[in-house]
Amino acid sequence: MSEGKSEKAGKPEEKRARRRSTRERSRRSIRAAHTTTLVDTAAKSERIETKPVVVRAARQLVTVLFNGWASLSKTFTSSLGWYPRVEPYVGYGTDAYSRLICRTVYAPLTRPMSQLTRGIRSVFMVPAPRTRVKITIDGTPLRTVQVGQSELYDPFDPRRDQMAEFAVSDSHGYLDLVAQGENAKGVHNVSYRVQGREAVHAPLFTIPASAKVGIISDLDDTIIVTDVPQLLSAVVNMLFRDPRHRKAVAGMAAFYMRLHRALPDAPFFYLSTSPWNVETALRHFIRAHGFPEGPLLLRDFDPRPKTFIPSGVQHKLEFCEQLMADFPDMRFILVGDDGQHDPQTYAEVAKKHPGRVIAIGIRQLEPKESILVRGHTAATPTPEVNVPVFYGSTGANLMQTMLPYLQRLNLTK
Repeated sequence: MSEGKSEKAGKPEEKRARRRSTRERSRRSIRAAHTTTLVDTAAKSERIETKPVVVRAARQLVTVLFNGWASLSKTFTSSLGWYPRVEPYVGYGTDAYSRLICRTVYAPLTRPMSQLTRGIRSVFMVPAPRTRVKITIDGTPLRTVQVGQSELYDPFDPRRDQMAEFAVSDSHGYLDLVAQGENAKGVHNVSYRVQGREAVHAPLFTIPASAKVGIISDLDDTIIVTDVPQLLSAVVNMLFRDPRHRKAVAGMAAFYMRLHRALPDAPFFYLSTSPWNVETALRHFIRAHGFPEGPLLLRDFDPRPKTFIPSGVQHKLEFCEQLMADFPDMRFILVGDDGQHDPQTYAEVAKKHPGRVIAIGIRQLEPKESILVRGHTAATPTPEVNVPVFYGSTGANLMQTMLPYLQRLNLTK
């Protein structure tokens, strides 16, 4: 009898001890939740149920084929002894929150994580869906408040609505988190780890709330020569050539470094319609050619039930909108090229957000570059917009015209 009373008396103490332990872990950890962004949220006109029957059928067929390929690839790679690993992407945030993005994929145990590979390997990465990932920022662990499938694309599971020591990638292997917590200005280290693998790391750029200016730059044909007019050369470059041997647009690295020196607190955001699969190669390119480092915002080519695959223009508009929302006190300098509707896209951004765009820089394609990019050599005129627009075929041209204007504005004040 006394033993039974002793056991009952011990239970409340055990509960209190567990609660104290949970509170202590919470104090030593960073709370995080799955991201719901403007990029992920489908407008009514974008949802598949609003599309014509033929479009719905075609999209559903593509989705079925992709899911079938992913399932077969998973079975095949499992038979080879491949295991999930993490492809980490550059994160960004403020002193109040951080946005972290990564993807879980299957790979041999002998292949180093985030290794620079030729494009053909990157294009055919096999997603590892619903994989547990442990994450730390500068050694402090993240604990998710909602783990499991993406709330946008997969059914919500209320049983998983609890604090956990890991996050779980979605049905396509992607993991997109917003982490709460105060991080000092500068570059931080994010560590991602899955069972059976060594941790892999990625930088996190923390941008102070006081930062008043940011630069959004396109990648293809703005800072990277794509060789699109020479189709065979473009395919060879993307799939088979060493990514380190890709060419930079003449003078753009020098122009960006001058911008960086003139505006040392201004972050660079690199926006591209390239898929997330090639993020590692693009990051190495930026570093190797001396461009200022910063987060890369790429496109998900995997068909999703609601948003399917966003067009290049839609992708750029949505991410510009997201950055405007993430940094409401920041004004932006937009840099792109005239080959993929960047002038029209940036003009629309400037019109929707009066006073938020300082200037637009457009790298003009050479006539031979324009033929297959646009189908003709004449550039499409930029819509009228109450923002200065500067044109130049090289970085040196833009430096001579755009940089003096920005310096006169004295944006560092």
